[in-house]
Amino acid sequence: MTNTLPPTTTEREIFSVSQLNRQARQLLETHLPLLWVEGELSNVSTPSSGHWYFTLKDEQAQVRCCMFRNRNMLVRFKPQQGQHVLLRARVSLYEGRGDYQIIAEHMEEAGSGALQRAFDELKHKLSQEGLFNEAHKKALPPLPKHIGVITSPTGAAIRDVLSVLERRFPGIPVTVIPVAVQGKESAPQIVKAIDLANRCGLFDVLLLTRGGGSMEDLWSFNEEIVARAIFNSELPIVSGVGHEVDFTIADFVADLRAPTPSAAAELLVPDGDDWLDKFIGFEVLLEEAMLRRLQQWQKHLHNLRQRLRHPRERLEQQAQRLDNLELRLKNHIHKLLANYKNQLIQLRLRQQAHHPQIRLTQLSERIKNAQTRLHTAQYRLIDRKKQALGESVRMLNTLSPLSTLERGYALVTDTQTRKVITDSDQVIPGSEISTRLAHGELICRVEEVRNAN
Repeated sequence: MTNTLPPTTTEREIFSVSQLNRQARQLLETHLPLLWVEGELSNVSTPSSGHWYFTLKDEQAQVRCCMFRNRNMLVRFKPQQGQHVLLRARVSLYEGRGDYQIIAEHMEEAGSGALQRAFDELKHKLSQEGLFNEAHKKALPPLPKHIGVITSPTGAAIRDVLSVLERRFPGIPVTVIPVAVQGKESAPQIVKAIDLANRCGLFDVLLLTRGGGSMEDLWSFNEEIVARAIFNSELPIVSGVGHEVDFTIADFVADLRAPTPSAAAELLVPDGDDWLDKFIGFEVLLEEAMLRRLQQWQKHLHNLRQRLRHPRERLEQQAQRLDNLELRLKNHIHKLLANYKNQLIQLRLRQQAHHPQIRLTQLSERIKNAQTRLHTAQYRLIDRKKQALGESVRMLNTLSPLSTLERGYALVTDTQTRKVITDSDQVIPGSEISTRLAHGELICRVEEVRNAN
Protein backbone atom coordinates (compact mmCIF):
# COMPACT_ATOMS: atom_id res chain seq x y z
CA MET A 1 0.00 0.00 0.00
CA THR A 2 1.42 3.35 -1.02
CA ASN A 3 0.77 6.64 0.75
CA THR A 4 -0.17 9.72 -1.32
CA LEU A 5 0.91 13.06 0.06
CA PRO A 6 -1.69 15.83 0.03
CA PRO A 7 -1.06 18.67 -2.45
CA THR A 8 0.98 21.56 -1.17
CA THR A 9 -0.57 24.91 -0.35
CA THR A 10 0.82 26.45 -3.50
CA GLU A 11 -1.24 24.03 -5.64
CA ARG A 12 -4.58 24.97 -4.02
CA GLU A 13 -6.81 27.99 -4.81
CA ILE A 14 -7.97 29.12 -1.39
CA PHE A 15 -10.84 31.68 -1.08
CA SER A 16 -11.57 33.89 1.85
CA VAL A 17 -15.24 34.07 2.88
CA SER A 18 -15.46 37.61 1.47
CA GLN A 19 -13.98 36.49 -1.83
CA LEU A 20 -16.35 33.54 -2.02
CA ASN A 21 -19.42 35.70 -1.34
CA ARG A 22 -18.28 38.37 -3.78
CA GLN A 23 -17.72 35.85 -6.56
CA ALA A 24 -21.07 34.20 -5.84
CA ARG A 25 -22.81 37.61 -6.01
CA GLN A 26 -21.11 38.47 -9.30
CA LEU A 27 -22.04 35.07 -10.71
CA LEU A 28 -25.72 35.54 -9.80
CA GLU A 29 -25.94 39.12 -11.05
CA THR A 30 -24.23 38.43 -14.38
CA HIS A 31 -25.92 35.13 -15.26
CA LEU A 32 -29.53 35.85 -14.25
CA PRO A 33 -31.32 38.64 -16.18
CA LEU A 34 -33.90 41.09 -14.86
CA LEU A 35 -37.01 38.94 -14.31
CA TRP A 36 -40.63 38.94 -13.02
CA VAL A 37 -41.48 37.12 -9.77
CA GLU A 38 -44.96 36.65 -8.26
CA GLY A 39 -45.69 35.74 -4.65
CA GLU A 40 -47.09 36.71 -1.25
CA LEU A 41 -45.52 39.36 1.02
CA SER A 42 -44.43 38.52 4.56
CA ASN A 43 -42.06 39.97 7.19
CA VAL A 44 -42.54 43.45 5.70
CA SER A 45 -40.14 45.99 7.25
CA THR A 46 -39.96 49.72 6.44
CA PRO A 47 -37.12 51.28 8.50
CA SER A 48 -36.38 55.02 8.70
CA SER A 49 -33.90 54.74 5.83
CA GLY A 50 -36.88 54.48 3.47
CA HIS A 51 -35.81 51.09 2.06
CA TRP A 52 -38.25 48.15 2.13
CA TYR A 53 -37.23 44.69 3.33
CA PHE A 54 -39.60 41.75 3.05
CA THR A 55 -39.94 38.07 2.19
CA LEU A 56 -41.68 36.83 -0.96
CA LYS A 57 -43.13 33.35 -0.65
CA ASP A 58 -45.45 30.80 -2.17
CA GLU A 59 -46.72 27.46 -0.86
CA GLN A 60 -43.36 25.72 -1.16
CA ALA A 61 -40.53 28.29 -0.86
CA GLN A 62 -39.55 31.82 0.11
CA VAL A 63 -36.82 34.36 -0.71
CA ARG A 64 -35.54 37.52 0.98
CA CYS A 65 -36.20 40.76 -0.91
CA CYS A 66 -35.08 44.38 -0.79
CA MET A 67 -36.53 47.43 -2.54
CA PHE A 68 -34.49 50.59 -2.21
CA ARG A 69 -36.06 53.97 -1.54
CA ASN A 70 -35.42 55.46 -4.99
CA ARG A 71 -37.49 52.63 -6.50
CA ASN A 72 -40.27 52.16 -3.92
CA MET A 73 -41.16 55.86 -4.13
CA LEU A 74 -42.79 55.00 -7.49
CA VAL A 75 -45.11 52.32 -6.00
CA ARG A 76 -48.70 53.55 -5.74
CA PHE A 77 -49.69 51.43 -2.71
CA LYS A 78 -48.21 50.52 0.67
CA PRO A 79 -47.17 46.85 0.91
CA GLN A 80 -49.16 44.83 3.44
CA GLN A 81 -48.58 41.47 5.11
CA GLY A 82 -50.09 38.68 2.99
CA GLN A 83 -50.58 40.87 -0.08
CA HIS A 84 -50.13 39.14 -3.45
CA VAL A 85 -47.72 41.14 -5.65
CA LEU A 86 -45.75 40.98 -8.87
CA LEU A 87 -42.09 42.10 -8.79
CA ARG A 88 -39.66 43.02 -11.53
CA ALA A 89 -36.32 42.24 -9.90
CA ARG A 90 -32.72 41.14 -10.26
CA VAL A 91 -31.08 38.30 -8.33
CA SER A 92 -28.18 39.14 -6.01
CA LEU A 93 -26.42 38.07 -2.80
CA TYR A 94 -25.81 40.08 0.40
CA GLU A 95 -22.10 39.54 0.97
CA GLY A 96 -22.13 40.46 4.67
CA ARG A 97 -24.32 37.48 5.59
CA GLY A 98 -23.94 35.34 2.53
CA ASP A 99 -27.73 35.50 2.01
CA TYR A 100 -29.20 35.00 -1.43
CA GLN A 101 -31.79 37.76 -2.16
CA ILE A 102 -33.59 39.61 -4.94
CA ILE A 103 -33.51 43.39 -5.47
CA ALA A 104 -36.95 44.69 -6.57
CA GLU A 105 -37.06 47.42 -9.24
CA HIS A 106 -40.86 47.56 -9.65
CA MET A 107 -43.87 46.31 -7.64
CA GLU A 108 -47.55 46.01 -8.54
CA GLU A 109 -50.55 44.15 -7.20
CA ALA A 110 -50.79 40.79 -8.92
CA GLY A 111 -53.58 39.86 -11.35
CA SER A 112 -56.51 41.87 -12.71
CA GLY A 113 -58.27 41.61 -9.38
CA ALA A 114 -56.60 44.78 -8.13
CA LEU A 115 -57.90 46.77 -11.07
CA GLN A 116 -61.37 45.29 -10.68
CA ARG A 117 -61.42 46.16 -6.99
CA ALA A 118 -60.35 49.72 -7.73
CA PHE A 119 -63.04 49.92 -10.45
CA ASP A 120 -65.79 48.64 -8.15
CA GLU A 121 -64.74 50.92 -5.27
CA LEU A 122 -64.72 54.05 -7.46
CA LYS A 123 -68.00 53.07 -9.12
CA HIS A 124 -69.67 52.67 -5.72
CA LYS A 125 -68.20 55.95 -4.45
CA LEU A 126 -69.33 58.02 -7.46
CA SER A 127 -72.74 56.34 -7.49
CA GLN A 128 -73.26 57.29 -3.84
CA GLU A 129 -72.35 60.90 -4.73
CA GLY A 130 -75.00 60.92 -7.48
CA LEU A 131 -72.69 61.29 -10.50
CA PHE A 132 -74.62 58.56 -12.37
CA ASN A 133 -78.14 59.97 -11.76
CA GLU A 134 -80.27 60.49 -14.86
CA ALA A 135 -81.34 63.86 -13.50
CA HIS A 136 -77.84 65.22 -14.28
CA LYS A 137 -77.79 63.96 -17.88
CA LYS A 138 -77.82 66.73 -20.50
CA ALA A 139 -79.78 66.40 -23.74
CA LEU A 140 -77.90 66.21 -27.03
CA PRO A 141 -78.56 68.86 -29.72
CA PRO A 142 -80.80 67.49 -32.51
CA LEU A 143 -78.43 68.94 -35.14
CA PRO A 144 -74.96 69.77 -33.74
CA LYS A 145 -73.31 72.89 -35.10
CA HIS A 146 -69.77 71.79 -34.22
CA ILE A 147 -68.61 68.44 -32.79
CA GLY A 148 -65.46 68.04 -30.66
CA VAL A 149 -63.90 64.54 -30.67
CA ILE A 150 -61.50 63.79 -27.78
CA THR A 151 -59.38 60.80 -28.79
CA SER A 152 -56.05 59.69 -30.20
CA PRO A 153 -55.54 61.20 -33.68
CA THR A 154 -53.79 58.03 -34.88
CA GLY A 155 -56.13 55.33 -33.59
CA ALA A 156 -58.68 53.29 -35.52
CA ALA A 157 -61.54 54.84 -33.52
CA ILE A 158 -61.15 58.33 -35.04
CA ARG A 159 -61.16 56.88 -38.56
CA ASP A 160 -64.41 55.02 -37.86
CA VAL A 161 -66.00 58.10 -36.29
CA LEU A 162 -65.04 60.46 -39.14
CA SER A 163 -66.21 57.93 -41.71
CA VAL A 164 -69.65 57.63 -40.09
CA LEU A 165 -70.03 61.41 -39.64
CA GLU A 166 -69.06 62.07 -43.26
CA ARG A 167 -71.52 59.45 -44.47
CA ARG A 168 -74.45 60.63 -42.34
CA PHE A 169 -74.09 64.43 -42.35
CA PRO A 170 -70.91 65.79 -44.00
CA GLY A 171 -71.89 69.43 -43.48
CA ILE A 172 -71.26 69.42 -39.71
CA PRO A 173 -67.73 70.62 -38.78
CA VAL A 174 -65.70 68.22 -36.64
CA THR A 175 -62.57 69.09 -34.61
CA VAL A 176 -60.31 66.38 -33.19
CA ILE A 177 -58.78 67.27 -29.80
CA PRO A 178 -55.75 64.92 -29.65
CA VAL A 179 -54.99 63.09 -26.38
CA ALA A 180 -53.26 59.89 -25.31
CA VAL A 181 -55.90 57.21 -24.63
CA GLN A 182 -53.76 54.97 -22.41
CA GLY A 183 -50.76 55.35 -20.13
CA LYS A 184 -49.98 57.56 -17.13
CA GLU A 185 -50.34 60.83 -19.05
CA SER A 186 -53.65 59.89 -20.66
CA ALA A 187 -56.09 60.83 -17.84
CA PRO A 188 -54.62 64.36 -17.23
CA GLN A 189 -54.66 65.01 -20.99
CA ILE A 190 -58.34 63.99 -21.24
CA VAL A 191 -59.24 66.29 -18.33
CA LYS A 192 -57.40 69.21 -19.97
CA ALA A 193 -59.11 68.50 -23.30
CA ILE A 194 -62.59 68.56 -21.72
CA ASP A 195 -61.78 71.83 -19.94
CA LEU A 196 -60.41 73.37 -23.17
CA ALA A 197 -63.48 72.32 -25.16
CA ASN A 198 -65.79 73.92 -22.56
CA ARG A 199 -63.82 77.19 -22.48
CA CYS A 200 -63.21 77.75 -26.20
CA GLY A 201 -66.90 78.16 -27.11
CA LEU A 202 -66.67 76.31 -30.45
CA PHE A 203 -68.60 73.14 -29.69
CA ASP A 204 -72.11 72.24 -28.64
CA VAL A 205 -71.40 68.52 -28.04
CA LEU A 206 -68.32 66.36 -27.28
CA LEU A 207 -67.46 62.75 -28.12
CA LEU A 208 -65.00 60.90 -25.85
CA THR A 209 -63.86 57.73 -27.61
CA ARG A 210 -61.19 55.08 -28.22
CA GLY A 211 -61.06 51.52 -29.55
CA GLY A 212 -61.24 48.33 -27.54
CA GLY A 213 -58.56 46.81 -25.33
CA SER A 214 -57.86 45.14 -22.03
CA MET A 215 -58.91 46.59 -18.67
CA GLU A 216 -55.41 47.99 -18.28
CA ASP A 217 -55.60 49.64 -21.75
CA LEU A 218 -58.94 51.30 -20.89
CA TRP A 219 -57.95 52.30 -17.35
CA SER A 220 -57.58 56.02 -18.16
CA PHE A 221 -61.37 56.12 -18.59
CA ASN A 222 -61.77 54.65 -15.08
CA GLU A 223 -59.78 57.44 -13.38
CA GLU A 224 -61.68 59.60 -10.89
CA ILE A 225 -60.35 62.86 -12.36
CA VAL A 226 -61.77 61.93 -15.77
CA ALA A 227 -65.16 61.02 -14.26
CA ARG A 228 -65.40 64.34 -12.42
CA ALA A 229 -64.31 66.30 -15.49
CA ILE A 230 -67.14 64.66 -17.50
CA PHE A 231 -69.66 65.38 -14.74
CA ASN A 232 -68.59 69.04 -14.44
CA SER A 233 -68.66 69.64 -18.20
CA GLU A 234 -71.24 72.19 -19.35
CA LEU A 235 -71.28 70.57 -22.79
CA PRO A 236 -73.07 67.23 -23.24
CA ILE A 237 -70.60 64.35 -23.62
CA VAL A 238 -71.14 61.08 -25.46
CA SER A 239 -68.91 58.18 -24.38
CA GLY A 240 -67.94 55.59 -27.00
CA VAL A 241 -65.12 53.58 -25.41
CA GLY A 242 -64.10 50.07 -26.46
CA HIS A 243 -66.48 47.35 -27.62
CA GLU A 244 -70.06 46.55 -26.60
CA VAL A 245 -68.91 44.41 -23.66
CA ASP A 246 -66.55 47.09 -22.30
CA PHE A 247 -67.89 49.34 -19.54
CA THR A 248 -65.88 52.15 -17.96
CA ILE A 249 -66.60 54.74 -15.26
CA ALA A 250 -66.73 57.35 -18.06
CA ASP A 251 -69.69 55.46 -19.60
CA PHE A 252 -71.72 55.77 -16.40
CA VAL A 253 -71.00 59.50 -15.92
CA ALA A 254 -71.41 60.57 -19.56
CA ASP A 255 -74.71 62.02 -20.78
CA LEU A 256 -75.00 59.17 -23.29
CA ARG A 257 -73.11 55.89 -23.60
CA ALA A 258 -72.58 54.25 -27.01
CA PRO A 259 -71.39 50.64 -27.33
CA THR A 260 -68.71 51.48 -29.94
CA PRO A 261 -67.09 54.59 -31.49
CA SER A 262 -69.06 54.06 -34.71
CA ALA A 263 -72.32 53.76 -32.80
CA ALA A 264 -71.50 56.98 -30.95
CA ALA A 265 -71.09 58.80 -34.27
CA GLU A 266 -74.45 57.39 -35.41
CA LEU A 267 -76.14 58.78 -32.29
CA LEU A 268 -74.53 62.22 -32.56
CA VAL A 269 -75.88 63.34 -35.93
CA PRO A 270 -79.07 62.73 -37.92
CA ASP A 271 -79.10 61.08 -41.34
CA GLY A 272 -78.30 63.76 -43.94
CA ASP A 273 -80.27 61.95 -46.65
CA ASP A 274 -83.41 62.12 -44.49
CA TRP A 275 -82.92 65.86 -44.05
CA LEU A 276 -82.40 66.32 -47.79
CA ASP A 277 -85.60 64.38 -48.45
CA LYS A 278 -87.39 66.72 -46.04
CA PHE A 279 -86.10 69.78 -47.95
CA ILE A 280 -87.27 68.27 -51.21
CA GLY A 281 -90.66 67.60 -49.62
CA PHE A 282 -90.84 71.23 -48.45
CA GLU A 283 -90.03 72.37 -52.00
CA VAL A 284 -92.90 70.29 -53.40
CA LEU A 285 -95.28 71.60 -50.73
CA LEU A 286 -94.27 75.17 -51.51
CA GLU A 287 -94.89 74.72 -55.22
CA GLU A 288 -98.28 73.17 -54.54
CA ALA A 289 -99.21 76.00 -52.16
CA MET A 290 -98.23 78.63 -54.72
CA LEU A 291 -100.18 76.89 -57.46
CA ARG A 292 -103.26 76.72 -55.24
CA ARG A 293 -102.88 80.41 -54.47
CA LEU A 294 -102.58 81.14 -58.18
CA GLN A 295 -105.69 79.14 -58.92
CA GLN A 296 -107.53 81.06 -56.23
CA TRP A 297 -106.49 84.34 -57.85
CA GLN A 298 -107.57 83.07 -61.27
CA LYS A 299 -110.92 81.98 -59.86
CA HIS A 300 -111.30 85.31 -58.12
CA LEU A 301 -110.49 87.08 -61.41
CA HIS A 302 -113.07 85.04 -63.21
CA ASN A 303 -115.68 85.98 -60.64
CA LEU A 304 -114.79 89.64 -61.00
CA ARG A 305 -115.14 89.38 -64.77
CA GLN A 306 -118.53 87.83 -64.32
CA ARG A 307 -119.64 90.54 -61.95
CA LEU A 308 -118.07 93.55 -63.71
CA ARG A 309 -119.12 93.43 -67.32
CA HIS A 310 -119.33 97.22 -67.68
CA PRO A 311 -117.58 99.42 -68.53
CA ARG A 312 -115.67 97.08 -70.83
CA GLU A 313 -112.54 99.19 -71.10
CA ARG A 314 -112.00 99.25 -67.32
CA LEU A 315 -112.55 95.55 -67.12
CA GLU A 316 -110.00 94.93 -69.85
CA GLN A 317 -107.47 97.11 -68.00
CA GLN A 318 -108.11 95.21 -64.80
CA ALA A 319 -107.80 91.93 -66.67
CA GLN A 320 -104.48 93.04 -68.15
CA ARG A 321 -103.29 94.14 -64.71
CA LEU A 322 -104.23 90.79 -63.25
CA ASP A 323 -102.41 89.02 -66.07
CA ASN A 324 -99.29 91.05 -65.24
CA LEU A 325 -99.64 90.20 -61.57
CA GLU A 326 -99.96 86.55 -62.51
CA LEU A 327 -96.79 86.70 -64.58
CA ARG A 328 -94.93 88.52 -61.80
CA LEU A 329 -96.15 85.99 -59.31
CA LYS A 330 -94.95 83.11 -61.48
CA ASN A 331 -91.61 84.81 -62.02
CA HIS A 332 -91.29 85.38 -58.29
CA ILE A 333 -92.07 81.75 -57.61
CA HIS A 334 -89.44 80.60 -60.12
CA LYS A 335 -86.86 83.01 -58.65
CA LEU A 336 -87.66 81.82 -55.14
CA LEU A 337 -87.23 78.19 -56.19
CA ALA A 338 -83.99 79.07 -58.00
CA ASN A 339 -82.67 80.81 -54.86
CA TYR A 340 -83.44 77.73 -52.77
CA LYS A 341 -81.62 75.55 -55.27
CA ASN A 342 -78.62 77.92 -55.26
CA GLN A 343 -78.56 77.84 -51.47
CA LEU A 344 -78.49 74.05 -51.54
CA ILE A 345 -75.60 74.12 -54.03
CA GLN A 346 -73.68 76.62 -51.85
CA LEU A 347 -74.23 74.43 -48.80
CA ARG A 348 -72.84 71.42 -50.63
CA LEU A 349 -69.79 73.44 -51.78
CA ARG A 350 -69.18 74.63 -48.21
CA GLN A 351 -69.44 71.04 -47.01
CA GLN A 352 -66.77 69.99 -49.49
CA ALA A 353 -64.51 72.93 -48.49
CA HIS A 354 -64.66 71.87 -44.84
CA HIS A 355 -63.90 68.24 -45.55
CA PRO A 356 -62.01 66.62 -42.57
CA GLN A 357 -59.32 65.32 -44.91
CA ILE A 358 -58.02 68.87 -45.47
CA ARG A 359 -57.70 69.41 -41.74
CA LEU A 360 -56.03 66.00 -41.30
CA THR A 361 -53.47 66.87 -44.01
CA GLN A 362 -52.59 70.13 -42.22
CA LEU A 363 -52.24 68.34 -38.87
CA SER A 364 -50.06 65.64 -40.47
CA GLU A 365 -47.71 68.31 -41.84
CA ARG A 366 -47.47 69.96 -38.42
CA ILE A 367 -46.62 66.58 -36.84
CA LYS A 368 -43.82 66.00 -39.37
CA ASN A 369 -42.35 69.45 -38.64
CA ALA A 370 -42.53 68.81 -34.89
CA GLN A 371 -40.78 65.44 -35.32
CA THR A 372 -37.98 67.10 -37.29
CA ARG A 373 -37.48 69.72 -34.58
CA LEU A 374 -37.57 67.01 -31.89
CA HIS A 375 -34.86 64.95 -33.63
CA THR A 376 -32.64 68.03 -34.01
CA ALA A 377 -33.06 68.88 -30.33
CA GLN A 378 -32.28 65.28 -29.35
CA TYR A 379 -29.04 65.25 -31.34
CA ARG A 380 -27.94 68.55 -29.78
CA LEU A 381 -28.78 67.30 -26.28
CA ILE A 382 -26.84 64.04 -26.86
CA ASP A 383 -23.79 66.01 -28.03
CA ARG A 384 -23.89 68.22 -24.93
CA LYS A 385 -24.27 65.18 -22.65
CA LYS A 386 -21.33 63.45 -24.35
CA GLN A 387 -19.11 66.49 -23.77
CA ALA A 388 -20.22 66.74 -20.12
CA LEU A 389 -19.57 63.00 -19.64
CA GLY A 390 -16.06 63.34 -21.06
CA GLU A 391 -15.31 66.22 -18.71
CA SER A 392 -16.63 64.21 -15.75
CA VAL A 393 -14.49 61.17 -16.68
CA ARG A 394 -11.36 63.30 -16.95
CA MET A 395 -12.09 64.95 -13.60
CA LEU A 396 -12.83 61.57 -11.98
CA ASN A 397 -9.52 60.17 -13.18
CA THR A 398 -7.72 63.23 -11.80
CA LEU A 399 -9.34 62.98 -8.35
CA SER A 400 -9.49 59.14 -8.11
CA PRO A 401 -7.75 57.65 -5.04
CA LEU A 402 -6.50 54.89 -7.33
CA SER A 403 -4.04 57.38 -8.80
CA THR A 404 -2.61 57.90 -5.31
CA LEU A 405 -2.28 54.14 -4.83
CA GLU A 406 -0.35 53.89 -8.10
CA ARG A 407 2.35 56.13 -6.55
CA GLY A 408 3.08 53.60 -3.80
CA TYR A 409 0.59 54.63 -1.13
CA ALA A 410 -1.79 52.16 0.52
CA LEU A 411 -5.31 52.30 2.03
CA VAL A 412 -5.56 50.53 5.44
CA THR A 413 -8.94 49.43 6.85
CA ASP A 414 -10.14 47.34 9.79
CA THR A 415 -11.28 43.95 8.43
CA GLN A 416 -14.17 43.80 10.92
CA THR A 417 -15.62 47.32 10.71
CA ARG A 418 -14.25 48.21 7.24
CA LYS A 419 -13.36 51.66 8.63
CA VAL A 420 -10.28 53.45 7.32
CA ILE A 421 -7.33 53.51 9.82
CA THR A 422 -5.55 56.86 9.96
CA ASP A 423 -3.99 56.67 13.44
CA SER A 424 -2.01 53.92 15.21
CA ASP A 425 -4.24 54.43 18.24
CA GLN A 426 -7.10 52.85 16.27
CA VAL A 427 -5.54 49.34 16.42
CA ILE A 428 -4.07 47.06 19.04
CA PRO A 429 -1.59 44.17 18.74
CA GLY A 430 -3.25 41.09 17.32
CA SER A 431 -5.77 43.10 15.27
CA GLU A 432 -6.41 42.03 11.70
CA ILE A 433 -6.19 44.80 9.10
CA SER A 434 -6.64 45.00 5.31
CA THR A 435 -4.08 46.90 3.22
CA ARG A 436 -5.38 47.98 -0.21
CA LEU A 437 -2.61 48.45 -2.79
CA ALA A 438 -2.84 49.74 -6.31
CA HIS A 439 -3.08 46.10 -7.42
CA GLY A 440 -4.46 43.66 -4.89
CA GLU A 441 -5.11 43.60 -1.17
CA LEU A 442 -3.11 42.31 1.86
CA ILE A 443 -4.70 40.85 4.98
CA CYS A 444 -2.23 41.55 7.87
CA ARG A 445 -2.07 40.95 11.62
CA VAL A 446 -0.61 43.70 13.85
CA GLU A 447 2.41 42.49 15.89
CA GLU A 448 3.40 45.79 17.44
CA VAL A 449 1.89 49.32 17.62
CA ARG A 450 4.26 52.28 17.56
CA ASN A 451 2.83 55.69 18.23
CA ALA A 452 3.84 58.69 16.19
CA ASN A 453 5.35 60.26 19.31
